[in-house]
Amino acid sequence: MTRFHGKTALVTGAAGGIGSAIVRMLRAEGARVAVADRDVSGVTADAHLPGDLTDALYVDGLAQAAFDALGALDILVNNAGIITRGDITKASDEDFRRTMAVNVEAPFRLCRAAVPIMAAAGGGAIVNTSSCWGLRPGPDHPVYVMSKAAIASLTQCLGRDHAHQGIRVNAVCPNEVDTPMLRTGFALRGFDPATAIAELDRTVPLGRVAQPEDIAEVVLFLASDAARYMCGALVEVNGGKAVS
Repeated sequence: MTRFHGKTALVTGAAGGIGSAIVRMLRAEGARVAVADRDVSGVTADAHLPGDLTDALYVDGLAQAAFDALGALDILVNNAGIITRGDITKASDEDFRRTMAVNVEAPFRLCRAAVPIMAAAGGGAIVNTSSCWGLRPGPDHPVYVMSKAAIASLTQCLGRDHAHQGIRVNAVCPNEVDTPMLRTGFALRGFDPATAIAELDRTVPLGRVAQPEDIAEVVLFLASDAARYMCGALVEVNGGKAVS
């Protein structure tokens, strides 16, 4: 299948579990891909644009850098994100600042820079990563939940505002995904990651926690012509598990 033959894409958070799956699958289907993350040396891609998403100057120039490297920018995937745990009394100013910088400000800046580039070319697709927790908040993650709710709202706003330019903006909203970030979070809290994942599996009606490829498949769908009539959609990918 070559759904993305002749297309170009920029993917943030490209070194993570979901990001690397998105990059791999886009390239397998014909896209040329620019990747952004702190360290992208281990990611096979057509252009490597390493940097810190908390650096506004870096983020502001990222869409243009991808355009310059690839000759076009048809798809933007705002995949990068961090999880900040704990109730509000445990949240530091730095927790808030960094979470908002990575999860909200960086996608905002990237969308702001990518929209004119895509509009000049007659259109494009932007896929943001929100979360089921950004739609129906779970307990003891207020900073994270707030950031993902902001991305959901931004997606709906941009989906409406830029549809007339041929730019489709949608978001994927996962629940738990078996990624290195999730497993590291379990380890930091003193849990055995394999045991914790097995326990999570039993809470999902479909019988297992999502794998990165499960989310990447939906991202590719939203970026493809198959989703040509979708604008501002928030697509939950949760195996039937409600936030609780």
